[in-house]
Amino acid sequence: MAFPGVPLMLLVGALARIPGSEGGKETPAHFLLQAKEECLFLNGTQRVRYLFRETYDRQEIFRFDSDYGEFEAVTPLLQPDVDAWNRDKHRLQIMKSQVNLCRHNYEAAQTGQVVGRRAKPTVTISPTKMDPASPNTILLCTATGFYPVEIEIQWFKNGQPEKEGVAFGEELQNGDWTYQLQVMLETQPQQGELYTCKVEHASLEAPITVQWEPRSSSSARSKLWTGVMGAVIGAAFLAVGLFSYLKSKKATPIQPPAALMN
Repeated sequence: MAFPGVPLMLLVGALARIPGSEGGKETPAHFLLQAKEECLFLNGTQRVRYLFRETYDRQEIFRFDSDYGEFEAVTPLLQPDVDAWNRDKHRLQIMKSQVNLCRHNYEAAQTGQVVGRRAKPTVTISPTKMDPASPNTILLCTATGFYPVEIEIQWFKNGQPEKEGVAFGEELQNGDWTYQLQVMLETQPQQGELYTCKVEHASLEAPITVQWEPRSSSSARSKLWTGVMGAVIGAAFLAVGLFSYLKSKKATPIQPPAALMN
């Protein structure tokens, strides 16, 4: 029975013949014979388990488990081969000794800061609209640059957990042993509301919280914009009218008093 650990996997050469290859028969090109080794650790190297599995056409055909100490046939076709391998004490000794190789690889990975490595996430909130005509806003909480992959992200509205409208993306690998994850919240933000994204991770002593609040509601922004445009247009008409009045006053000749004309 498997137990939690750190798997180290390696593709190796096959030990068994390919089923269907007897008698000169050709194996279809899309069939794959694959061998995989796994090292499983519990409490560091306190307990180490070595597994060797071989699959053909996505079906496991035989395995070696260091806890069991012998080869095991998963399909009847491989039983004769497995019986022969188990009679070969030298072969069995080599397979059992792979546990020591697992321990060596663990220590090398620990020295290279692979085992126990921690990287803190960077958390940001970005609002966006999928449909300009919709009153809904999409709030994206993005955590990036974290390791290991396990992380918990929660949305809160005015201090209360939000469940409706929440959607989780998939953890994406950044290619540098770190990950990123986005969690979306679809909502209708109102002025005075406070939205919080809370992130918990093994690299953090305390959760990271990032807050966002709408500056104003959509209706308030619309009214403000209408008022500003009205004021600008009114000022423009006033300037044109004043300019026309001053121009007409300047163009009208000054008439002498009637007494001087008689």
